Amino acid sequence: MRIAVFGANGPTGRHLTEQALAAGHDVVAVTRRPGSLTARPGLTVAVADATDPAAVDAAIAGTDAVLSALGARPGKQAVTTYSASATAIIAAMEHHGVKRLLAVSSSIADPNWRPTGAHFFNHVFDPLVNRRLARPVHEDMRRMEDVIRRSGLDWTLVRPSGLFEHPVVTSYHTAETSADGVFTARADLAAAMVRELAERRYVRTAMGVITTAVKPNIAKLVWNEGVKKK
Repeated sequence: MRIAVFGANGPTGRHLTEQALAAGHDVVAVTRRPGSLTARPGLTVAVADATDPAAVDAAIAGTDAVLSALGARPGKQAVTTYSASATAIIAAMEHHGVKRLLAVSSSIADPNWRPTGAHFFNHVFDPLVNRRLARPVHEDMRRMEDVIRRSGLDWTLVRPSGLFEHPVVTSYHTAETSADGVFTARADLAAAMVRELAERRYVRTAMGVITTAVKPNIAKLVWNEGVKKK
């Protein structure tokens, strides 16, 4: 299968690109940064801003599916990356007759998501960080989900919990709507997306993804995901 990966040079997109290639797919790695990725057998690099309809249309031409791992950093400023890119991607997919779309969102998009036994997360971290500092990001994720749900595509909204780096795929769990857990390794998120591309268990619904085998260092996670410049 020939797939377009948006956000291919990002922290999740790099895992996704490598795992898709390892699974035998041809990948069009879409990035807005020329020179950040190098073409090789099975991998084509397309330079495009994901909110530019013409550039997105050109990147999607000739593909069979689209996987979006686009992201934006938390902050107080308004965010439109998710919803604007979804609008451009859907228009291009409809133009080229591409039906399958997987897009990374967040467990926060499920208003009923509260991980079992995670008292500190549910009562301190989530209200202070996710619902305040990262509120503009999550608001736009919800707008993106609405845009995708209204489309006629075979979509899957992919909802990880708190993302962290781990070098290899581990034991992970998926569930409809959202999964009962606090953390998701990016390698596991990518593996779940590549698997869903083949298995189609969560078409036209949301797929929660959590890591069950390892946990991150919380201080390092907060620094890497919310403080350190990338």
